[in-house]
Amino acid sequence: MKNARGAVIYVGKAAVLRNRLRSYFGSPAGLDRKTRRMVSELADYEYIVTDTEAEALILENTLIKRHRPYFNVRLKDDKTYPYLKVDLAEEFPRVYITRGVHQDGARYFGPFASAGSVRQSMDLVKKLFPYRSCTKKITGTDPRPCLEYYINRCVGPCAGLASREEYADVVQHVILFLEGNTELVTGQLRGKMAEAADQLEFERAAALRDQVAAIQKFEEERTVKVDSPRMTDLDVIALAMAANETWVEIFFVRRGKLIGRDHFFMDGPQDDEPGEVIAQFVQQFYATALEVPPTILVQHDPPDDDAPLLQGFLRQRRNGAVRIMRPQRGENRKLMQVVAENAAEGLAQHRVKWLNRSDAIQGALAELEEELSLPALPRRMECYDISHIQGSNLVGSMVVFDSGKPLSRDYRRFKIKAVEGVDDYASMKEMLTRRFKVSAWGVIPDLVIIDGGKGHLSAAQEVMLHLGLQHIPLCSLAKENEELFVPHTPESIVLPRDSQALYLMQRIRDEAHRFAISFHRNLRSKGSLKSPIDMVTGIGPKRKRMLLRRFGSLQGIREASIEDIATVPGLTRSLAVRLKQTI
Repeated sequence: MKNARGAVIYVGKAAVLRNRLRSYFGSPAGLDRKTRRMVSELADYEYIVTDTEAEALILENTLIKRHRPYFNVRLKDDKTYPYLKVDLAEEFPRVYITRGVHQDGARYFGPFASAGSVRQSMDLVKKLFPYRSCTKKITGTDPRPCLEYYINRCVGPCAGLASREEYADVVQHVILFLEGNTELVTGQLRGKMAEAADQLEFERAAALRDQVAAIQKFEEERTVKVDSPRMTDLDVIALAMAANETWVEIFFVRRGKLIGRDHFFMDGPQDDEPGEVIAQFVQQFYATALEVPPTILVQHDPPDDDAPLLQGFLRQRRNGAVRIMRPQRGENRKLMQVVAENAAEGLAQHRVKWLNRSDAIQGALAELEEELSLPALPRRMECYDISHIQGSNLVGSMVVFDSGKPLSRDYRRFKIKAVEGVDDYASMKEMLTRRFKVSAWGVIPDLVIIDGGKGHLSAAQEVMLHLGLQHIPLCSLAKENEELFVPHTPESIVLPRDSQALYLMQRIRDEAHRFAISFHRNLRSKGSLKSPIDMVTGIGPKRKRMLLRRFGSLQGIREASIEDIATVPGLTRSLAVRLKQTI
């Protein structure tokens, strides 16, 4: 699909083209927000017929990568991803990084998300296995080996200290390790260690012993053992979504053990459902992945239209059956929760790192000043949020960011006291009134951010007018469409999805929400620890201890008569009656 300038804005696939196009041009009320926006920009389209559904998927991936259409979800920076290559055509093979996969008899492992992750894996393999890292021609006639030989990082084929067959064993161990078959590697190394000891080659035996210990230590640190036999070979995929990017976490389980993990960013419209993002990731990742396992666990089900296409595509890539499933219970479910938690934590840490970039923060503050027509750069920003569950323990939170960074010492929590039932607007008024009527606080923010829409903004504006503080800039951020509202402007402000200012606003809003939720949970947990005895006026901690000492437990008090309770020191008959009525 193309816009009026001829730029490609969307690439899709369909088994029945007529039905797919009809779905775009039905009633606007039946279309989601993303599709309405896309259709409003659509000026022309063209189509290509393929022989099979698998070909359609591959072509779709190619066109998305080439044109990077705005309305497609896609792997961020989807350049050619790096791989580890073991070139078996060489007489003494090396392990190195490449960005191309060829049918040349070499073994490839990957793809990896970044050059950093592939180098980390390469460094690990080099520490565990003594293959050569030099590029010289190996003749076996060098007078002496390099330093790596003396620190057990190379077996020294250049100086004739290892034959071609002995070096091939090292390379075979590297390949087995990268495949996740560490038991076979350690078993073979133990055999060689015993053989060296029998031949009184104690120095070589000690080096092999240390190598086995290093591999086992690595295994212990990285391995998640899986109890279910159904989870022998599988990939587990979960995601954490933000408005302008999505972190996809993938764990690789082989032979019931976690052998690796990686993460990728997906770029694209914020209106896509999680299942759609999962489907696009599976399609784009496995188009270049060298291995497709028989089972792929996903956090969200792909759309019904995409599931059969994905199954067929993966079956062709693997040359065998592949199941895509969302785990509901048992070990599969537990493992999915671990991956999902890692995705959420990864995205949170990514945002924290972004906040430490001074250039990005300055750009975000300047953009906010411009977009919100602020009188000055918003150095100090305060964000307010209300939290409750079914109307209980209504609480508010205030978080403060100074020059784009959290200022936790100025955070405040508010227990809403004067509001009956659930009334977010009244709760917001109470919190802001308590905050701004106290002159002792002294500090005036450059911008007040309200978590909510127009109604929440109006409530905040009313408080500021009442307190004579209408000069303090106000705005609200509505989560549904990430729209900003400011006083005296009926239209919302929609920042670009890749806006640094929007990124900062979301971070502040999310921090306020987290802080409010944590306070709310604390209050709920304290409430759950209270005993019914605490509800009786006139019975304090001392009398409570006396009652429990006499009757042993709350159940014992319930079974006791009023007369028996009244005999407890410090209790009267009227207190005993009140206690029995309460518990």
